[in-house]
Amino acid sequence: MQETTKGLQGTQVDALLKESSVDRRLRVNGMGLALVGVTGGAAVALSIIAAPFVTPALRKVCLPYVPATSRQVRNVVTGLKGRSGRLVDLGSGDGRIVVAAARHAQLKAVGVELNPWLVWYSRWAAWRGGVASSTSFVTQDLWRLDLRDYQNIVIFGVEEMMPDLESKLSQELTQDSLVIACRFPLPSWKPTATIGHGLDSVWLYHRPLKATLQTVEAPELLTSESNKAR
Repeated sequence: MQETTKGLQGTQVDALLKESSVDRRLRVNGMGLALVGVTGGAAVALSIIAAPFVTPALRKVCLPYVPATSRQVRNVVTGLKGRSGRLVDLGSGDGRIVVAAARHAQLKAVGVELNPWLVWYSRWAAWRGGVASSTSFVTQDLWRLDLRDYQNIVIFGVEEMMPDLESKLSQELTQDSLVIACRFPLPSWKPTATIGHGLDSVWLYHRPLKATLQTVEAPELLTSESNKAR
């Protein structure tokens, strides 16, 4: 009888040990699956966030996001002095040019940007800056935008795109339009004025083109709020 009892106890112990071993394996497997799920989810999330920043590099002409300096913003606002009508910033980044144009030049301003994250940030920046009612931001390819609706065009371009942009401007600009090119000038047009020096230079072009070339310095028009991200 005792031997039978011992045999049953041993069998129960073995069964418990086996169950415990199975439970451990299930827990380990469950943790592994959870870790894989978290890692995979994080990778997907990072891909979604990074894709809008990486995609421009895969295009024929790469227009990367490079924030404008506060002096570049001041130079653009100086070039807009006395202007009226609507403004569009082609490749508006985080929106600081659009916000500055609305705040300091009192223009209705539109930002055109392919990166949706930057578009959402720009809308928040405009709201925070108190100019949400006079600004708007759209996710759109600048080459598909009809420029006939705008009297003031700002572009922070790259050298490779300027010839094609010049051709587009020639076809679509209306009378008394102003183009402000930043970082790189238009290859064939002669600017009516150049504001600033070096990397912060901006070139002004009028339609119809005027003959006189001027070089001027930008006054300190903007407050420290202009240092916020573009």
